[in-house]
Amino acid sequence: MTATVEFPLHTQVREFVSGPLELLIGGRWVPAASGRTFPTYDPATGEKIAEVAHGEAEDVNRAVAAARKAFDEGPWAAMKPNERERLIWRIGDLLSERAEIFGQLEALDNGKSAAIATAVDTGWAADVFRYYAGWATKIEGSTVNVSMPFAPDAQFHAYTLREPVGVCGQIIPWNFPLLMAAWKIAPALAAGNTVVLKPAEQTPLTALLLGKLFEEAGFPPGVVNIVTGFGDAGAALAAHDGVDKVAFTGSTEVGKKIVQAASGNLKKVSLELGGKSPNVVFADADLDLAVPGSVNAWMFNHGQCCVAGTRLYVEDTIFEEFTQAVAQAASQVKIGPGLDPETQLGPMVSQEQFDRVSRYLGEGLADGARALTGGKRWGDTGYFIEPTVFVDVKPEFSIVREEIFGPVVAAMPFNAEAGVAAAANNSEYGLAAGVWTRDVAKAHRTAKELKAGSVWVNQYNGFDTAMPFGGYKQSGWGRELGAAALDLYTQTKSVNIAL
Repeated sequence: MTATVEFPLHTQVREFVSGPLELLIGGRWVPAASGRTFPTYDPATGEKIAEVAHGEAEDVNRAVAAARKAFDEGPWAAMKPNERERLIWRIGDLLSERAEIFGQLEALDNGKSAAIATAVDTGWAADVFRYYAGWATKIEGSTVNVSMPFAPDAQFHAYTLREPVGVCGQIIPWNFPLLMAAWKIAPALAAGNTVVLKPAEQTPLTALLLGKLFEEAGFPPGVVNIVTGFGDAGAALAAHDGVDKVAFTGSTEVGKKIVQAASGNLKKVSLELGGKSPNVVFADADLDLAVPGSVNAWMFNHGQCCVAGTRLYVEDTIFEEFTQAVAQAASQVKIGPGLDPETQLGPMVSQEQFDRVSRYLGEGLADGARALTGGKRWGDTGYFIEPTVFVDVKPEFSIVREEIFGPVVAAMPFNAEAGVAAAANNSEYGLAAGVWTRDVAKAHRTAKELKAGSVWVNQYNGFDTAMPFGGYKQSGWGRELGAAALDLYTQTKSVNIAL
């Protein structure tokens, strides 16, 4: 490892990043067909961590072939549900046992707090695998009492079967690398599918370490395959005729390209895409909760979160007081590398993302927005951005309309009599929303009015594995988590037998 680290790393993390970091195909770790590798960087320093196999279309072909063989011919298809259940549950246990290792590795590669990556990202990933392990034995069909009016004297036995889709191509983002892998892989395996996973090129390390756990747990070869690489590898996976279903989490722009690529064989598609989520604070809210909760809404994971509450709507009678309190709280957070246990706000994931967020800061100021705090980079090393609270903004500003994916919020006042739903819904996205009020009736009414897949009241980022998650409008297709995710990875067969 060539990166200079100021904080101690677990021995297993150091050993892992020392390589080789190859592709998992058909139960074997292999170099890319081309022999090429690419570097992954520590966003806190900009220095290289390791070299990773550079998978391309030929590697995707090999991985899809391995997944197809495991699905069509391997023991996975014949394995009883309770056997799949035990294997999937084992992944959850292994993640829990190595939570610190995964947390440090995620912090090193992504920049997020190692403490949060250990407790939240790894802890929740373990929970996701255990949750879907339980579903493996509970995927059921139904019997149907058919009428068959054109055969009035005949008798029939009719029923449905829920069957796995087949080979699933899964493309995950860089903001929650391990957790998004769990969200995708666990329900797919519970339903009996096989998987080819393509992690983001910026953050491939925890996906590769997760691949080691599938080996250790005893999964048959080819059930889970991992191809690291760039967008061309993802495009090849989305377009591959040997793939029956593609799941993607990422930007809306790329999501549209995934849909086009998948049209060749009309494979099933699910998309979890961008957001520009409204966070609505009424004057009757408990401000002791609403201030830190609203800061968390847009600063969690350094603002690199698809559900981030980056449009802050505050009732006009408390607007000045509330935005000043939010700015004051934001200005006091500890900024630093994720491996520092005191860090609350880490760096952007890459130079590209740092440049993107910096551009939006410049656009906001040029348009006439005023920064109550922040507005520029922090320090002179790494990809750090100051937490920024903008006021004096208008709906047409790019910082209000477009997803920034950084620690930046645009605050706007609203009048309670005029209502807030129209402004909150004035977006091409509809992923999430927050509502802060002591009035239960107002909370229910506003939650119903908001066009968003998740609405959190008197909290933000109120996720649970059992609650379905997904978006309205251009925030995506389908729902992940909960029982709803199984619909993405199964298909229904009707069987009607004349007796």
